[in-house]
Amino acid sequence: MTDIVHKTDEELSVLLMASDYSAMAVLIDRYQAPLTRYLRRIGVYKEEDVKDLLQDIFIKIYKNINSFNKDLSFSSWVYRISHNEAISFFRKNKARPEGNMIDDSEEVLFKIEDESIDLAEEIDQGLNGKLLQEVMLELDQKYRDVLVLRYFEDRDYENISDILQIPKGSVATLIHRAKNQLKEKMKKIWKIK
Repeated sequence: MTDIVHKTDEELSVLLMASDYSAMAVLIDRYQAPLTRYLRRIGVYKEEDVKDLLQDIFIKIYKNINSFNKDLSFSSWVYRISHNEAISFFRKNKARPEGNMIDDSEEVLFKIEDESIDLAEEIDQGLNGKLLQEVMLELDQKYRDVLVLRYFEDRDYENISDILQIPKGSVATLIHRAKNQLKEKMKKIWKIK
């Protein structure tokens, strides 16, 4: 078992395809904490809902392992399944995301900035993580998704493209629009011109 722990995700997927169930245990151990954090960041707040979604996600991974395209990143495939399960959860419950549980929001704000949108300079009057959580929840779902993946989960454009199943060029456009929407919503809060 100690040797299997050091295998890459892709190597583990091959083992799982060959019915080596210890590979699934390693994948669960590897992905449980990051996926919990991701689900909370996109708006699944209740602990029981997170646990139920994680169980559904890991079952889908197990059942669909043979459909994994080895040309893609295994991690992106797992996040795509997680994203789709979360969206299905929101639709099924006719619910909006409840809260992001973003502990590192202030740090992320500085990552979101670019030269054309200097958020820190314009909104330097007491921003905190709780406020960013509230503003993130007001963003359109497609914008919140790309910002969470890019700045909270540190995914590159190609991974985001794989996860959301959109063209890579669309990722850049969505991130730019998301930043603008975030900026506008924050300006309204402080009534900044």
